[in-house]
Amino acid sequence: MCSIAIFGKELQAVILDLDGVITRTASVHARAWKAMFDDYLRRRAPDAAKSPTPFSIEDDYPKYVDGKPRYEGTQSFLRARGIDLPWGAPDDEPGRETVCGLGNQKNALFHGLLQEGGVEVFQDAVRTIQQWRYTGVKTALVSSSKNCRHIVDAAGIGSLFDAMVDGLEAERDQMPGKPQPDVFLRAAEKLGVRSENAAVFEDAVAGVAAGRRGGFGLVVGVARSGRAKPLQQGGADVVIASFDEIPEDPRDGGVGGHRPPSALERFEQFRKQCLDKRLALFLDYDGTLTPIVSRPEDAVMEDNMRQAVRRLAEVTTVAIISGRDRADVESLVDLPDLVYAGSHGFDIRGPDLRREHEGGRAALPQLDAAEEELGRDLANVKGVQVERKRFALAIHFRNAAEEQIVEVRQAVEEWAGRHPELRMRGGKKIFELQPDIDWHKGKAVLWLLEVLGLDSDAVVPLYIGDDETDEDAFAVLADRGLGIVVGDDTLPSHADYWLADTGEVQHFLEALIDMVEEGNRS
Repeated sequence: MCSIAIFGKELQAVILDLDGVITRTASVHARAWKAMFDDYLRRRAPDAAKSPTPFSIEDDYPKYVDGKPRYEGTQSFLRARGIDLPWGAPDDEPGRETVCGLGNQKNALFHGLLQEGGVEVFQDAVRTIQQWRYTGVKTALVSSSKNCRHIVDAAGIGSLFDAMVDGLEAERDQMPGKPQPDVFLRAAEKLGVRSENAAVFEDAVAGVAAGRRGGFGLVVGVARSGRAKPLQQGGADVVIASFDEIPEDPRDGGVGGHRPPSALERFEQFRKQCLDKRLALFLDYDGTLTPIVSRPEDAVMEDNMRQAVRRLAEVTTVAIISGRDRADVESLVDLPDLVYAGSHGFDIRGPDLRREHEGGRAALPQLDAAEEELGRDLANVKGVQVERKRFALAIHFRNAAEEQIVEVRQAVEEWAGRHPELRMRGGKKIFELQPDIDWHKGKAVLWLLEVLGLDSDAVVPLYIGDDETDEDAFAVLADRGLGIVVGDDTLPSHADYWLADTGEVQHFLEALIDMVEEGNRS
């Protein structure tokens, strides 16, 4: 089974809570709890002069209900106020003076608020979970909520998890709620791992306590609101405010991948991997064929690099796969016989080849709206450039002040959270909104291999790229091809080899020409 290192712990699986860790529904839950309890307390003491203290989101929510099953949370708060109601039954009418009746009222209020505001997803969590899954590490979702699957479906994040344990399953199998560890242990069982080989990510004190009681190898508290101390006191090994705080260097407990060797220094090893096979070459543009520049329109390919790509296209299949619009990158490369995939593969053209992804076209109205709204909201942020592509919206912040980047990220994350048709991706000094469908550079490579008749054991697909979006291609080629990452060799990558910069890319391509021509002569 695959493993990863997180904060120095070697682990085989990650188990995550939902509300407050992956989705921003904790605040919706809190508002629903407050509305229900305040209504009941007023009904119980209608005399304004004797009105009891209202439910406090700041104090009562984390202390009595956060992280607990709905009915247990209801009973916990009521008993804290000296109120002991009969339990009732799960089908009690919402508002009936029983624990279940009041819990059902809270659930009805929650659904109403959810329909009004939708489900907001924390993109930092989604990005990190995707990276974990690329390495083959198992992930599971745990929630005390009986609405868990409804929220997951609404947020479109079901594909992130190999297993799920929700409030309905816990009730059916009579599992006690947090701080008891039963739901986490059930999730570990579904993943086929021992608790000491898994991590738990929780935002509630009761959940942290459950992870500690279950003997999990790492318990991480997620304090998005800044309330770190209760999680630390509750037994968390580490407390983070964002998943971006998890170290990315694999030597320091990174989120996956490895440090690849130099493709130039190991060229003979590379040659042997390609021996007696045909090569299919896929190249990113920015940061690979041209250096990263402050203004995207200034990224012009040098003549020597163009000559190397042209000569390779004469002896083997070459495709350019870029985040730029297809027409833009095709104009910059200026070699007519290549295959060009723009917008991360949503728009593909080549000799006798044309495809626009239908899901991408369906998302165009949302991209239009994002361009208008974010363009307006970020217009006064100095150094930020909003670039509309046909199938994406890129927000460049390379020239922005460091303290403004948080503001930019928050604006893009909030927009993506309100519009589930789009997803947010990161890159080198860029945030990007793309159609939220199962399509990326890696899927585009697989599609091209098939339609070009290259999906064969006799073909070695080689992908060269420098950015986070290129990791999708490295990942899908892990078992069937080779990948070369360009840039910082200390960061984790799914690539097989590494090149320092575009200068080394050119040297490698020139060596590749000799290798392919020699193979064609033999």
